[in-house]
Amino acid sequence: MKFLRNPEVARTVLAYVLLSAAATGVAFYWAWTFGWFTLVLSLLWLGIYLVSAFRRYRQIARLSADIDRILHGNDPQISLQQYAEGELCILQNEIYKMTVRLREQKQRLQEDKTYLADSIADISHQIRTPLTSINLLVQLLREPNLTQERKMQLTRELLEMLTRIDWLLTTLLKISKLDAGTVQFQEQHLALKELLDKAVEPLLVPVELRGQTLEIRAEGTFTGDTAWTCEAVGNIIKNCMEHTPEGGHITVHAAENPLYTEIRIADTGCGIRQEDLPHIFERFYKGKDSDDKSFGIGLALARMIVTRQNGTVKAENRAEGGALFTLRFYKGVV
Repeated sequence: MKFLRNPEVARTVLAYVLLSAAATGVAFYWAWTFGWFTLVLSLLWLGIYLVSAFRRYRQIARLSADIDRILHGNDPQISLQQYAEGELCILQNEIYKMTVRLREQKQRLQEDKTYLADSIADISHQIRTPLTSINLLVQLLREPNLTQERKMQLTRELLEMLTRIDWLLTTLLKISKLDAGTVQFQEQHLALKELLDKAVEPLLVPVELRGQTLEIRAEGTFTGDTAWTCEAVGNIIKNCMEHTPEGGHITVHAAENPLYTEIRIADTGCGIRQEDLPHIFERFYKGKDSDDKSFGIGLALARMIVTRQNGTVKAENRAEGGALFTLRFYKGVV
């Protein structure tokens, strides 16, 4: 029997037999009746030990087989409730915790694989569009009879496409760093007005070229990572600028209270469609009013930056028309 080949069982049985033989010999020396009683009692206890040990080791063997099936995914719905006695109960509880953790990890890995595949497909689609335009522009530039004015126009369009690709790749790299958790946000203190001035500085020329006005009013201080927060605020203002008509108005109001620092960004554009509001911060989501130049990742990056700094961001429509974005950076855990 494989059971008796177990070294632990063999040693225990050998020790028990030797002790029983010694006790039986002593009992027979005292009296034959006492000797037979001791022999029968020793055999009875040996039989009880062998039966209980056999059942315990059989349960352990079943448990080992169940764990093997769990680890190899052959039967993920195995129930461990049958192992509910003594030390096996303790082992069952620990294995059940391990099983739950393994199933959760497997589910997360599967979701990550699906998410990665979808992201690669989205990135490929986003890059393919400007690359196709670049290819067409290059083909047009190769025509021998182009005028100098036409060449300059095509060159400007080509540079614009290359700038778009560069911005896309840079933004995707920032998102990947946030996803991987490699970004360490700094605790910096500065005035809200200074923060907003830094955030809008790259957008002042485009706003002026569009004939728009940008108003900033801020009071109080901000505590957080200046560079990343400027990135988030700048992306939202850029989105408002792109959806505000020529001559429109963009306002940025910021204030601080004992609970949080709030930044409100509003425009006088067409607002956000109701069906787009629940998805506006999703990665690669583009609303029906978005133009072909939009990639749908600027607002997604902004939300990631804000939420990683214990903040929230909300988009809604103003009663008087236009969109309103509200950013709140809480000073405690919410």
